[in-house]
Amino acid sequence: MEVQKSDRTQRALFAGGCFWCLEALYEQIPGVLEARSGYCGGSSANPTYEEVCTGLTGHAETVELTFNPKVVTYRELVDLFWQFHDPTTLNRQGADIGTQYRSAIFVLDAEQEAIARQSMSAVQAAFDRPILTSIEPAGTFWPAEEWHQDYYRHNPDAPYCRFVIAPKLDKVSRTLHMPESGPGAHLQGS
Repeated sequence: MEVQKSDRTQRALFAGGCFWCLEALYEQIPGVLEARSGYCGGSSANPTYEEVCTGLTGHAETVELTFNPKVVTYRELVDLFWQFHDPTTLNRQGADIGTQYRSAIFVLDAEQEAIARQSMSAVQAAFDRPILTSIEPAGTFWPAEEWHQDYYRHNPDAPYCRFVIAPKLDKVSRTLHMPESGPGAHLQGS
């Protein structure tokens, strides 16, 4: 369990419902260089979408981020995660139901785990119900099939994109303030 770091990039793994949505949201954040849909947290190697959808593999639909920590920090990405989905529902986001849609942060090292736990503790007061997000060792991230990658960008008129993703993107564009220079993601309102 080790973060692949370079002087310029780091990785982060988040699961919070359908990966199409998280991928589209995180792609809007300055400093996120790549958002890739895939599967994490399960027991089988090279899972397919069909296998993951059964809920039997233990994988969650996950987004792997490659980011520049000089532009956006891991803590800022975690803080945004709470705003991008409902972390108080168990194995569900909207109409998407099952363990594959659970809320999870897959940590790559002890530092990420500490940051994720600190962020979760700090944000709990903003929610009426307990946060049910699991913080788990990452294990292997398996990229999803090619047709899942950049799904929103390639299918903006698909019903799920129009009725689920587009409103969230609109909300983010209205409420997210990223300073033009230096790290700093701040959500104003919610």
